[in-house]
Amino acid sequence: MVESRNLRIGVDVGGTNTDGVIIDPERSHEQDRGIIAWHKAPTTKDPSHGIANAITTMFKSASVDPSSVASVTIGTTHFVNAVVTRDSKRLSRVAILRLSGPFSRHAPPGVDWPASLRKIIVGHYALVKGGLEIDGSLISDIKEEEILDQCKLIKEKNIRSVVVNSVFSPIDTQERQEERAAEMIKRELGDQVDVVLSKTVANLGFLERENAAILNASILSFARKTIASFQDPIKKLGLKCPVFITQNDGTILSGEAASRLPIRTFSSGPTNSMRGAAFLIGDQAKGEAVMVVDVGGTTTDVGLLLANGFPRQQAAYSELSGVRMNFSYPDVKSVGLGGGSLVRRIQDRLQVGPESVGYKLPEKALVFGGDTPTATDYIVAANSEIEIGHRGLIQGRLTEKDTKAFQEEVKTMLERIIDTMKTAPEDLSVLLVGGGAVIAPDTLKGAREVIKPQWSGVANAIGAAMARVSAVVDTVKSTEKQTSKEILAEICRAAKQRTIEAGALPDSVQIVEIEDLPLQYVSNQARFIVRAAGDFDFARSSDFADLSVTKDEDDSSTQSEPSQDAVSASSSGNEHVEEDITSDVDIEAYVPRVIKREWWISEIDLHWITIGCYILGTGGGGSPYSTMIRLRGILRSGGTVRVISPDDLKDDDRVGCGGGAGSPTVGIEKLSADEIMDAQNHLYDLFKGGRATHIIPLEIGGSNGLQGLVLGSSPNMNVPCVDGDWMGRAYPTKWQTTPVVFGEREIIFAPVAVADGNGNTLYMGSATSDLKVEQVIRAALSHMGSAVGTADAPVTGAETRRWAVEHTISLSWRIGREVARARKGNRIDNVAESIIDAVGGSEAGRVLFKGKIVGVERKLHMGHVYGEVIIEGADAPYTGKIKVPFKNENIAAIRITDGGDSETGKEKNEDVLAIVPDLISIIDAQNGEAIGTPEYRYGLLVQVLGFNASERWTSPRGIELGGPNAFGLNHLEYRPIGKFVKPTSVIDEYDAMG
Repeated sequence: MVESRNLRIGVDVGGTNTDGVIIDPERSHEQDRGIIAWHKAPTTKDPSHGIANAITTMFKSASVDPSSVASVTIGTTHFVNAVVTRDSKRLSRVAILRLSGPFSRHAPPGVDWPASLRKIIVGHYALVKGGLEIDGSLISDIKEEEILDQCKLIKEKNIRSVVVNSVFSPIDTQERQEERAAEMIKRELGDQVDVVLSKTVANLGFLERENAAILNASILSFARKTIASFQDPIKKLGLKCPVFITQNDGTILSGEAASRLPIRTFSSGPTNSMRGAAFLIGDQAKGEAVMVVDVGGTTTDVGLLLANGFPRQQAAYSELSGVRMNFSYPDVKSVGLGGGSLVRRIQDRLQVGPESVGYKLPEKALVFGGDTPTATDYIVAANSEIEIGHRGLIQGRLTEKDTKAFQEEVKTMLERIIDTMKTAPEDLSVLLVGGGAVIAPDTLKGAREVIKPQWSGVANAIGAAMARVSAVVDTVKSTEKQTSKEILAEICRAAKQRTIEAGALPDSVQIVEIEDLPLQYVSNQARFIVRAAGDFDFARSSDFADLSVTKDEDDSSTQSEPSQDAVSASSSGNEHVEEDITSDVDIEAYVPRVIKREWWISEIDLHWITIGCYILGTGGGGSPYSTMIRLRGILRSGGTVRVISPDDLKDDDRVGCGGGAGSPTVGIEKLSADEIMDAQNHLYDLFKGGRATHIIPLEIGGSNGLQGLVLGSSPNMNVPCVDGDWMGRAYPTKWQTTPVVFGEREIIFAPVAVADGNGNTLYMGSATSDLKVEQVIRAALSHMGSAVGTADAPVTGAETRRWAVEHTISLSWRIGREVARARKGNRIDNVAESIIDAVGGSEAGRVLFKGKIVGVERKLHMGHVYGEVIIEGADAPYTGKIKVPFKNENIAAIRITDGGDSETGKEKNEDVLAIVPDLISIIDAQNGEAIGTPEYRYGLLVQVLGFNASERWTSPRGIELGGPNAFGLNHLEYRPIGKFVKPTSVIDEYDAMG
């Protein structure tokens, strides 16, 4: 009998089975890894019974004294399942108060959700005064009377969960707007109402943080009930130890913390499996990344466990059940392969999955007397050493040829997904875990070794038992009086202290992740993200043992159905939300609507154009996502968006221009108000040359590529948007545009108007140069929230035909369509080649490189973020390394060789794969989406594309303004990738069909 208080219990409550282990960490170096008991049994309807059964059974089998148990840690899928299944009995309605003033009005809460989920959860919302600018100054202070008025409406609707979301709340340490608003709500509505502060749930990214906070608020009542039910059997068994819940990154939350933040447990299952697998092989995985393959009954989940012991996380955003969020989420890919997978012969090929008998395997599989051939049957037939069910029941029913074909198909499926998840060409260790791991082979291409550790079937429970403690600091700080190094040192200390406060042993705490992101167009500001982690301090167990969770008096999680007027707020008609129609479109049969040479944009068109705009942004321009949401709302509300060809402009037409200027980081947090229309209205109040008859985007790259469509839409200027722009890409400065290249006017961008959306406007009627216009706007930015809308005085139709980079909206559409085709046809591996075909084929561009990001450096200078990303090739012909220097946007793609100095930039010209003004775009190799320069991070699998610039840029004047010398690469010459191919106009192609 173990006498010391050192045992850890891990329990994983899954949808099918409840697994349990008891581990003595002091014996983890021994062959049995310190595992003194384990248990697996079907999950019970009341999970507390299954937990009690698991622990009781293990206590008896190993003669464990309850007083020797230091902790119980539980992993569960209950909360995420409530969202995935859209269970209205477990999801509460939520009211959302945005402290945002006029900002975000065009993207109301839940606007990008599946309609069925939004209907269940979003019961009320309002935009009230509040929010901060990125430098910490006020957009406006909160007004108590506004909040109290909303409390009355919330009370009338019988809503008991409230989310408070303030602009830039994660950096609000002085004004405490969310906290003050919560105090007012509690005072008015009482303690029976849950108030969730968005800043406690997720980090920067207004819409995504709010989405996570809303889901969190919706499951709070259910979470309290569930976690209390987890704790009850622990108390009844006489255990006087803390009960923890595992969270998404493989670390622990106290039961009390998990009852406040259940969303942090959503992806704990795969993470626990990965960490459990690594624990089982011990020092074999020390200091290097390992691939974990978890084979269940229905699916196989694959993730990369990094050398720091934590799973590789997804890129900037994660998605659950159609809801986009920005909290930590492991990068796990799934394939329909498991022990219960159906095995069928289709023509001359054996197909395994994706359909599965799942938990009905014991009654459906042949080896158990059923009538359905499954993967389990085939592996039993193929391997005489595997004893599952009754081998005699399959004798003569499965041929040797079929069993060999089955083994080859499983091997191919696993090798394919492992290759997708790898971040380097070298072979690495692959750990096979899960109840279905028996179907996997002992050798796999790309694996240095395939390890099937003992007790792999309960790896989830092992990972839960051995989970660590962590904390994250994500903040924006001024670099004016301190260096980034000094600031990082302070933040690292703060992250370590938070980790210790969360229960970590001080001596074990280490910094496991650091990101330093300078912010363009924001004076002396940078975003810092630091994560620390450490082992739990069991000497402090008593500090956490009494943090029990109390069930609600009314433990029913249901509330009254939402009324017809459940949603109230100022908005732009976006309340009507439908399911995404783009995923089911027949791409080959789709025909855009072109009537009398006007292209009427549909939601499908918008989806494809959005993808294309970000790719043409060459790493810059800011994500077009929130602008797409605004346009989609206009279309769904009955508004119209029209596009015409520049070829159809009359000489005396007046073509205006407008868009956003400022930092993309501001754009993800302070969502648009009406600044781009405020700028247009202010311009025409003072400009006497007549209002624009048409509008053209400033740049096609990034968010501004869609702003012309927003301005031209029927609720705004109600004029056609020209199928073209002034850049053909994104460039960092306003004077890097084709009207300046042509130089037919002394000044192009004056008069100009600027607005910040909060009532502040600026009009510049004249200027000495276009560069001066740029300088004035940049100076104004620091006093106008670092993000503004701009409006330029119109030019003539004749000038537009000469100056515009033509048909770039059409080009965006074609690029986006190719990405959609590749996704639908599971051809993402070749998406880069498909995009090249869309821009004109091998003459117009080429795939420059494919590989993994292995290094990123950034620095801020004169308002712009400079840096470079290093990419290592995985397979021939893309071997070796390249670097892509950037100044907000990508400047070049340069092969790193022994003959060049990558630090001084003195490369040989023959090492240059592509250089400005040609376009260099980096896309995510796993989904075909563009990756912006702020999103570059280690480990991302990418494909690098190069497109030839428009002939508008390849004149001597164009190369001077937009070529290597403009970015300080004076030692390199511009050599075009190929020959520019003018994009085919959608209007020209489809007009006859309309």
